[in-house]
Amino acid sequence: MVTSPPRRPAKPANASAGAPHDGAHREPAPTEAAGPGGPLSEAEMAQLQALMDSLPDTLEPLDVVMIDGFLCGVLLQPQPVPTERWLPLIPDVDGRAPPKRFDLATLHALVLRRHAELDAAIARRQWFDPWIYQLDDEATLSETVLPWVAGFATAVDAFTTLMDRHEDELLEPLATLYRHLDPDDLEDADELLAEIETLALPETLVEAVEDLVRSVLLMADVSRPQTRAKPAPLHPALARRLAPGAALAGQRPVAKKVAGRGPAGAGGRGPAGRPRGGR
Repeated sequence: MVTSPPRRPAKPANASAGAPHDGAHREPAPTEAAGPGGPLSEAEMAQLQALMDSLPDTLEPLDVVMIDGFLCGVLLQPQPVPTERWLPLIPDVDGRAPPKRFDLATLHALVLRRHAELDAAIARRQWFDPWIYQLDDEATLSETVLPWVAGFATAVDAFTTLMDRHEDELLEPLATLYRHLDPDDLEDADELLAEIETLALPETLVEAVEDLVRSVLLMADVSRPQTRAKPAPLHPALARRLAPGAALAGQRPVAKKVAGRGPAGAGGRGPAGRPRGGR
């Protein structure tokens, strides 16, 4: 499946540069305060958007909403993508360098903080708030989330390992995201388009945002499966004491005889008549 290069959505005139909308009004959490680390504050998000807006028209940068979807597409890759490969695509989708006067250091610092925040949430399968802007009342839900999905598609097309390895397993969550794209932007994707036809569009922005997060976490289950930590090995002395048939200190092993059979634990049967070591 190939998508056409996403068109850079125009920023709506009445969208607040520092107030992405996740479908429900909430007061900012204490961790959202400005600082050297952690989630970006609204002021820092506005600063990030201002940086992107300051780039010349000769480049095609992502906007703040597209950056968020792009980072999720990067983080869902089965193997970590080196920073030096994905970071240059933020100021320009073709990787062209911004002017020397551009504050690239600040851009990198802000984007890397969001990258770390999303990485932790995806690794733990925790909810995160996508950067989605509330558009005007005439905008459809698909138009509202389209920049985020376009950013995700940019990453998936730039780094193809995710789709090369897991395309069939990702059909449903991918269709949930790509149903917001223009079908003409999807090439050689008959199966995906058929799956999209079976899905009902969300009725509210809350549902649309929840679908974004749910789809990302479902794809993470495939591309970044969680592994249970192995228990620490026992001390050799304790392992010997707990070994089957081992005698506790001060006790002697007792061989039970059941119904004339051989001692249990020596090829015989246990008290319930069940073979030892088998079902």
